[in-house]
Amino acid sequence: MSTTTRHSLDDLLAIMARLRDPAGGCPWDVQQNFATIAPYTIEEAYEVADAIDRQDWHDLRDELGDLLLQVVFHAQMAKEAGLFDFADVAHAISDKMVRRHPHVFGEESYDTADAQTRAWEDIKAAERAAKGEPPDDSALAGVSRGLPEWKRAMKLQERAARVGFDWPDERPVLDKVLEEVDEVRDEFANGRDPQRLQDEIGDVLFVLVNLARHAKVDFSQAMRHANAKFERRFRHMEQLAKAQGTPLSERDLTDQEALWQQAKRAEPSAL
Repeated sequence: MSTTTRHSLDDLLAIMARLRDPAGGCPWDVQQNFATIAPYTIEEAYEVADAIDRQDWHDLRDELGDLLLQVVFHAQMAKEAGLFDFADVAHAISDKMVRRHPHVFGEESYDTADAQTRAWEDIKAAERAAKGEPPDDSALAGVSRGLPEWKRAMKLQERAARVGFDWPDERPVLDKVLEEVDEVRDEFANGRDPQRLQDEIGDVLFVLVNLARHAKVDFSQAMRHANAKFERRFRHMEQLAKAQGTPLSERDLTDQEALWQQAKRAEPSAL
């Protein structure tokens, strides 16, 4: 294929099939399976989010391509196993979108966004029943266990809030954050039992997700911003240390903290 050709989706499917060809494909691609590719699929989804966060639209195009490749890779492996193919994937999601939007593709109408959300959950419940899943009338029914844990925490909290199990605003959530941090302090002071520390730190993280939900802050985006800020300031620290003639690794914590503060002051206040 010429590199100047404007490739189609069919081309991408053909490329993936060739890469997976045991006789003449790529040895690495041939050796992969669903489990080994799954981590790359998750990573590519996060890279899409990162490109959006940076508003780098050229990079977003490339990252969306990488994410699409993950879908094509899984579909090719499924085709080889006789499970389904890419056309089945496209059909399934198209059918689902039409089914879950009767107000767009059918005769239904909803007065409010809340009414639409309730109808969406009812449709999902009907889908689970059609699959033969055991009846589950809990408000938490259907929250996937395959989500990143912070996202699952958010969804569990949102479901509980629908039946009124929620704080009225962020103030009691802030109090709960302090309470849970104090419990972590107590465990460090009194026992340091690994299981209890895991539980107590988990409680802190769970309530922080709840705080982000009340603040209408995207928890994942907040973490991406915090990571980017730390990396930016740490790299600046390294540059300052190098310019002064003593590498960061050869300085004590007091000197390193001074460099951190210097790097922090060098940034615009908004950052």
